[in-house]
Amino acid sequence: MSLAAPPCLPARPVPLETLLDLRPGRAHEFCGPSRHLLAIWFLARLPAGAPVIWIRPRWGMDRLCPLGLRDWASPEGLIFVEPARATECLGCAEEALRAGAVALVVVEQPDPPALTPLRRLHLAAETGLARRQSADRAAGLHALVLTPGAGGTPGVESRWHLTPCPARDAPLYAPVQGAWRLERLRARMAPQAAWQIDAALQAHPCPSGPA
Repeated sequence: MSLAAPPCLPARPVPLETLLDLRPGRAHEFCGPSRHLLAIWFLARLPAGAPVIWIRPRWGMDRLCPLGLRDWASPEGLIFVEPARATECLGCAEEALRAGAVALVVVEQPDPPALTPLRRLHLAAETGLARRQSADRAAGLHALVLTPGAGGTPGVESRWHLTPCPARDAPLYAPVQGAWRLERLRARMAPQAAWQIDAALQAHPCPSGPA
């Protein structure tokens, strides 16, 4: 995928957290080279120190450094689980969701899971959400499945792709800034769309389609 700056439309930007207001009690897919950062941005929506279970294969090369997340989110509540096999990661995620003890479960997969285990995640998330809301009506529960490339997990509630891109109109006092292209590739209740995310985490609408 090209790193050419996406031609954003002359529309008013919206806060990134508005886009990440995902349906609770369901499994959503985050993919692309910056999928871990997208999951961290979602984690930042939770109260500081809220427990979050992050599941990844033990043999995986990319490991999160909790102290490196402080610019984005509070890492105090992160609980890492590292099973030996990718299929065991899905089983751990299912049990964590069904318990309803945390507001967010993130599971990394080397390839998009099949439809059956994804449906099991949906059912577990629905059960866990009901348990949480029985104790607190405002409580939520989300499942995030992280996959490489363009993803493709069947049956997900939504699919989001994040990749870095050049910043547009960077000020002279800070010519080097981070910027990302966020694409909503699939959603049950919304069309495909794309945005450029600037360093202040404001989302500028862009034409959807290949960058």
